[in-house]
Amino acid sequence: MAKLCPKGKAAAKRKFKVYPSAYANMYASGVCSGKITPGGKRDKKMGGGMTRPMYKGGGLCKKGKGRAYGKNS
Repeated sequence: MAKLCPKGKAAAKRKFKVYPSAYANMYASGVCSGKITPGGKRDKKMGGGMTRPMYKGGGLCKKGKGRAYGKNS
């Protein structure tokens, strides 16, 4: 069995709470082989956020409409 590189071992210790585990060792070996970039961030989709409003009425609670809890519903 090959030894893990120090860079991969350090990256696995930063990423996982429990280092000597199967997931951490798999991550460390991926970093050592160059398949995984440690600390890499995923790209967000262009635009992001919601594409349409969640409520058609604007989400405001109006008196008598039954949308809110309490006296004014």
